[in-house]
Amino acid sequence: MPWSTLRYLLSLASVMLRYRLHHLIVAEHIPNAAVRGLLGLLRFALPARENLPNQLAEALASRGPVYIKLGQLLSTRPDLLGASICRGLAKLQDQVDPLPDDTALTLMHSALGQSGLAEFAHIDAQPIASASIAQVHGAKLSGGQAVVIKVVRPNIEQQIRREMQALKALAGWLEQRLPLLKQLRPTQIVEDQLAVMLAELNMYMEARNQIQLRRNFADSPLLFVPRLYPQFTRDNLLVMDRIEAPSIGEIERLSEAGVDFKVLAHKGVETFFTQVFDNNFFHADMHPGNVFVDISEPSDPKWIALDCAIMGSLSESDQTYLAQNLIAFFARDYRQIVNLHLRSGWIPATTDAAAFEQVIRNVCEPIFAKPLSEIHFAAFMTELLDAARTFGMQVQPQLVLLQKTLLYIEGLGRQLYPDLDLWETAEPFMQRWAVKHLGAVAVIGKLLENTPKLLGELHRLPELLDDTQTIELRKQLAKQKDGLDTLQQQLQKTRRHNKRQGLLGLLILGSIAFWVWG
Repeated sequence: MPWSTLRYLLSLASVMLRYRLHHLIVAEHIPNAAVRGLLGLLRFALPARENLPNQLAEALASRGPVYIKLGQLLSTRPDLLGASICRGLAKLQDQVDPLPDDTALTLMHSALGQSGLAEFAHIDAQPIASASIAQVHGAKLSGGQAVVIKVVRPNIEQQIRREMQALKALAGWLEQRLPLLKQLRPTQIVEDQLAVMLAELNMYMEARNQIQLRRNFADSPLLFVPRLYPQFTRDNLLVMDRIEAPSIGEIERLSEAGVDFKVLAHKGVETFFTQVFDNNFFHADMHPGNVFVDISEPSDPKWIALDCAIMGSLSESDQTYLAQNLIAFFARDYRQIVNLHLRSGWIPATTDAAAFEQVIRNVCEPIFAKPLSEIHFAAFMTELLDAARTFGMQVQPQLVLLQKTLLYIEGLGRQLYPDLDLWETAEPFMQRWAVKHLGAVAVIGKLLENTPKLLGELHRLPELLDDTQTIELRKQLAKQKDGLDTLQQQLQKTRRHNKRQGLLGLLILGSIAFWVWG
C-alpha cells in the first residue's frame, strides 16, 4: 500500500478513535473473531463518550465538506441508522460552524462591490444557516424585499480536491486488489463526485440551475422555486427571495399546522418523476436543509426547493432504458427487464437470461405493491448488489446522482408517510410517459425525424435482419456453460484471496491502534 494511502487511512482511524466512533460498530456484524477481539480491546481502552450521535456529526464536520455531504445523506435514513443518530447528523444540513461575522461580511462586500451594496438596505451579520459549501445570510433590498445572500466559504476548493484525491487513491488501490470492486467502479464514481462538488462552488451555474428549475415548475401545484436576482450573482455569491416556511424535516411543526402528509408524500413522488422523465433535470441534493414546505394550504401543501447547485440529467438512452425498466417492473415483466439490460450493455452479452430473470423475480416480487413501511431497502439493495456481482453487472456512474436522489426521496417519504404506496403514484405516471414517448404517435415522430438516416442505411436491411448475432450469442452461452468449472475455481481462488485481505485488514487495525496509543 502506498504510504500516502496508508497515512490517509490512519488519519481516518485517528478521527474515529478520537471521537469514539468504534462504539457505533456492531461487533456481531464482524465475521473475523480476531478483529472482534481487537474491537473489544479498543472499546475497553477508549470508553464511549456521552451523545455518540453528536460525536459522529462532529467527526464528519472535522473532515470537511466531503464528509459533511455524506452526513447529510445519512441524516435522512433513520430506517438504516436509527432516529438518534440521524437527529445528531441533522445539524450537518444547515448548522455547521459558520465563518466569523467579519469574514462573511468582508466576502459579501468584496463580491458585491459598492454599486451592488448600494442596492441593499441591510445585511445580517449572523447567518440563517451554515452548511458544508456555503452559508446564508438574511438581507433586505432598498425596495423593502426580504432576500437571502448565499456566500461560498473561502479556500473550500482546495479542501475538496485534497480529500477527493486521497479517496481516489484509496479507491484505486482497493480496485486493483479486490476484483469484485471493479464492478462498482469506485475510482470513476469518485472522479464524477469531484466534478459535481466543484460545480457546486460555481454560483453562476447554480443561478442558471435555479432559473431553469423555476421555469420548469412555473405555476405548478407540485413545487415552488424562489425567484433569483441575477444582477447580484457572482462566482461566490447569489441572492434570492427569502422563504418563510418550515423545513421538510420539521415533522412536528408540519403536523401542528395540519399538513396532509399523504398528499405531500404523493406530490414528492410525482415531483421526482416529473423532474427525471418529463424535464430530464432533477434536484440531486434534497436533504431537509434544502427542502421546505408551503403550508399556506395545509390540505394541499407544496414542496419548496432551495440550493440548486447539484442538478442531474440523463442521456436520452439512459432515460429511455430506465423508464422502460420501471414500466416492465410495474408489469412484473422480468424477462423484459433482462432484455433491456442486455440491450443497453449493463450486463455482459453472455449472461444467462433465464437465470438472471429468476434472480430479479426473487428480489423484486417480495416488495411489489407493499407500502413504504414494509419495504426494507437495505436488504433489497444488498440482494441487488449480490445479484449484480454474480452476473457481472457494473455500476453505471452516470446514474449515481439519480440513485442518491432516490435515497433522499425514499428517506423523506418514509418519515412523512410510512404507508405511502410508491407504485400507486408512480405507475400511472410511467404509463402516461409510455403513451407519450413510446406510443404510436411518438414512434411515427421518431421515424419522420430519422428518415434521412434510415434511407442511408436501407441497403443494410438484409444484414440487419440476419440472425447471425442470435446464433453467435447462443454459441457464447454454450461456451459460458462449458466454463462453469473454471469459474468455480476462480471463485475459490477469490475466496482465498479475500481471507488474505482479512488478515491484512487485521494488521492495519493493529497498526492503527499502536499508532493511536503512541
